[in-house]
Amino acid sequence: MEQKLRVGILGGTGMVGQRFISLLENHPWFEVVAIAASPRSAGKPYEEAVGERWKMDTKMPESVRNMIVMNVNEVDNVAKEVDFVFSAVDMTKEEIKAIEEAYAKAEIPVVSNNSAHRWTPDVPMVIPEVNPEHFKVIEYQKERLGTKRGFVAVKPNCSIQSYAPVLTAWKEFEPYEVVATTYQAISGAGKTFMDWPEMVGNIIPYIGGEEEKSEQEPLRIWGEIKNGVIEKASEPKITCQCVRVPVLDGHTAAVFVKFRKKPTKEQLIEKLMQFHGLPQEMELPSAPKQFIQYLEEENRPQVLEDVTLENGMGVSVGRLREDSVYDYKFIGLSHNTVRGAAGGAVLCAETLKALGYIQKK
Repeated sequence: MEQKLRVGILGGTGMVGQRFISLLENHPWFEVVAIAASPRSAGKPYEEAVGERWKMDTKMPESVRNMIVMNVNEVDNVAKEVDFVFSAVDMTKEEIKAIEEAYAKAEIPVVSNNSAHRWTPDVPMVIPEVNPEHFKVIEYQKERLGTKRGFVAVKPNCSIQSYAPVLTAWKEFEPYEVVATTYQAISGAGKTFMDWPEMVGNIIPYIGGEEEKSEQEPLRIWGEIKNGVIEKASEPKITCQCVRVPVLDGHTAAVFVKFRKKPTKEQLIEKLMQFHGLPQEMELPSAPKQFIQYLEEENRPQVLEDVTLENGMGVSVGRLREDSVYDYKFIGLSHNTVRGAAGGAVLCAETLKALGYIQKK
């Protein structure tokens, strides 16, 4: 059997870092061999560094409990141990840009959950079923960085996962105007109800920076590589409101769409059920077999019923119907810390490995 790639987790003590560690337990291709975090956690066994802050609903894997946490700022030391890294560091945007690029220049591929590099022109931001061709921009990025194997790739924001793939499935009908309201879980803020008791029975109609990401990031995903950079698409125009709701995991979206070509409801459902991409064709380990499911029941999708579709890697859609102002409206649901965060990044890394961008040193 092929030897597994050695993986490092940057920011491994936070919620998304913990999710990476949980998802990678028993992964067929990847093995966590290094965890790096802030200097205050460095030098401690992982279990001690996390302490009472383990937020997953599964137990901490035995393989990492006694792993000594490394200092994320000691790039060369971490780089010696790994073939590539996942990044979930909690720093300022400029600090994240600098540290991720430092790892890339140390010839370590970086697959990031962070937003810092999402608009760096030669950094691919990818949902693997939607725009894997954007990974081709990595060759231009390597030229800029002066690297042979090091680069940065990112996954998009968690808030768009419940509607951007849906709109992609409907691309041939030319959606040109979209209104979306997202109802976002507290784990998207790295919180549980124990950390954030004031969210019980409450909603907060503001999430900093989230609406711009929700409106603009889909356009970059639907863009094209031109002259060594990714140029975003001009349509569909998207306007969005983002609301924090008292749900632990799962982002729900209520979406209204106008189309240039008028499809039937049956055509739209058929496109959703048929939609698949490179991860399904290549049968990647984390790829959902059914990426988008359509639910006929009037009261679905629901977080409690549907958020774990395909181990949290699928998207659930329901209540598709004609609208009196727009053409159609629907409800979408996705798991924000699996498909929307760590799981989406793991699928990106699997795609990058399958395409030859990530290899053993």
